[in-house]
Amino acid sequence: MTVRRRLAAIAGMRRWLTSGIGITRWLAVVFVGELGLALGGAFALRQIYRDVVVAEPLQAILYVVTLQFLPYIVRALILAGIGVGIFAYGSYRVLQILMGPYRSASDEQPLVEVIYQKRFLARGPKIAALGGGHGLSTLLRGLKEHTSNLTAIVTVADDGGSSGKLRDQLGLPAVGDIRNCLVALADAEPLMSELFQYRFPGEEAPASLAGHAIGNLLIAAMTAVEQGDFEEGVRRMNRVLAVRGQVVPATSTPVVLHAALRDGSLVEGQSRIARTTGIDRVWLSPEGVRACDDALTAIAEADVIVIGPGSLFTSLLPSLLLPDIRLALAASPALRIYVCNVATQAGETDGFDLADHVEALERHTASGIVDIVLANNRTNTAVLDSGHREPVRLRWPPAGPRPARLVLDDLVDPASPIHHDPERLAAAIIRIVEREGATRRRNGIARTA
Repeated sequence: MTVRRRLAAIAGMRRWLTSGIGITRWLAVVFVGELGLALGGAFALRQIYRDVVVAEPLQAILYVVTLQFLPYIVRALILAGIGVGIFAYGSYRVLQILMGPYRSASDEQPLVEVIYQKRFLARGPKIAALGGGHGLSTLLRGLKEHTSNLTAIVTVADDGGSSGKLRDQLGLPAVGDIRNCLVALADAEPLMSELFQYRFPGEEAPASLAGHAIGNLLIAAMTAVEQGDFEEGVRRMNRVLAVRGQVVPATSTPVVLHAALRDGSLVEGQSRIARTTGIDRVWLSPEGVRACDDALTAIAEADVIVIGPGSLFTSLLPSLLLPDIRLALAASPALRIYVCNVATQAGETDGFDLADHVEALERHTASGIVDIVLANNRTNTAVLDSGHREPVRLRWPPAGPRPARLVLDDLVDPASPIHHDPERLAAAIIRIVEREGATRRRNGIARTA
């Protein structure tokens, strides 16, 4: 066994004793039982040793085997150490045998990691995350390491690429962002990403498959299996992939995003709006679309609601424009956090600062819709030249009667300075939750729309 594997084995043994797994208390109970059996056996052997006449050669052997030539305390420590070692190894092997049939042959995770995820993460806060695009999947990759009580409520307004084709051909809501979130929450994320993100090349595939991502086709197929029930199809995909948490669409109705520009002109379609400058307001058609039941349930039961990061007008607002979600969010007693983007987006949010983002969010929903605004305070301006982007300037507070509280943290990804780092972002949110979430729940703070 190499040194690396030995160190991994030692770390794995220590992980078994982590309090979040919940196994230590029962190991202690078993150990007390074993100790009782050992003491009973020891008393019996002692009585036999005293009462039974043993030949001298056998007495000599017993003298050596029972370590009687050593001081009593030394004998006790040696036997106790041997006993604990045998007990730990035996318990570990028993757990492996019991859990073995429930693990696939291709599962590379250590057994302790599987149990840790199921037990410890199940105690994490209930978090509902709203958004879409790259931002939401980044957030989910970080949060899934802190809790499995995680629901991604995903926008379905995309009308470009593979999602747009499936929407036109099959009448489905956009599935691209849902696919990305399923990948982000999967335990075998690298392998799942490679499969789900694979697109059939146009020159080699039939025309019906060209340009489509495998994950999009699987979601479409599952919807067909469920007799066209898109919400149930996505629900089944969560079970098939055994994701950590769940991914739900904001609505099961195909919607179209519209925008009115400051010059009075109108733009239709998410893909076109994303490239448009001077957006004043956006709205959906058809009007009054109902949100999915799973999304409303997740908001109602959440301890924390996170909006963003993501494209302001094309990823965040399409979900918040649904009347059911907007009202549920306004009435929720959960801690509501808005995560502002690290950088502006070419066209969509050119020139926007932090206050501009929050003002646009509240203008489309309601004043005071969020309690905390989380923004990045570390930016390397020398490398923010991709797509003519610039850091979001930290102008604060925005106009309004009840501004949210601003929290600044180091959130940027060193390898991609226009994006958040999943681990840093999740850690910042969990710190906020630990600092303020418990207090809000104890006080039973309620809000009205």
